[in-house]
Amino acid sequence: MVVAIDGPAGVGKSSIAQMIAKTCNFYYLNSGSFYRAYTYLQVQGGRNPMNYPSVLETAKQYKLSIENDHICVNGNDIEDKLHTPEVDAVVAQVSSYAPLRSYVNEQLRRIAKDIDIVIEGRDITTVVFPDADLKCYFDAKAEVRAERRLRQHPDGQDYETVLRQIKKRDVIDKEKEVGALRIAKDALYIDTSYLTIGQVCEKVLSAIFTLKGDVNR
Repeated sequence: MVVAIDGPAGVGKSSIAQMIAKTCNFYYLNSGSFYRAYTYLQVQGGRNPMNYPSVLETAKQYKLSIENDHICVNGNDIEDKLHTPEVDAVVAQVSSYAPLRSYVNEQLRRIAKDIDIVIEGRDITTVVFPDADLKCYFDAKAEVRAERRLRQHPDGQDYETVLRQIKKRDVIDKEKEVGALRIAKDALYIDTSYLTIGQVCEKVLSAIFTLKGDVNR
């Protein structure tokens, strides 16, 4: 079974997807971590992350894997390197490069083949897994998402700066020529602005159990 989750930054996709995966004993995968990992590797290597063909070449030089829900490069855990200000500043632009998106999508489909998985991102329900068993779209007000991001990463940035970055990211995500953020027609839409993680999980789990019940009949 494939449970695909899309939505803008800061709506709680990662926390909720991980909780759902743990509850259902499914594999968890965050597609955004791949773009962040390749961006980090490009920067770490002293190369320009805005040189998108170069990022793609960097991506092909490393093997990414998922271990205990963490991104690993050649077996080394780099999860704590993925949300630095340096990566945050350019990852949206890097992820808009169509050849890189195609390459990442190939990796995602390879990992997800023949397993039960919860996978989250921006175009998972519309491009990567358009035939997913369950499609979800999480949303929330930009102001709420900025507050959440500050609580998660209190690294000295002020609220107005974070809010501005989130709104800029939304525009980039929704205007990508390939893999743009949009709501699939058959997606379960959930506004998480004033819901707890537990409440959102209940809605998604209910949908999963309903589907599983239909499959088992």
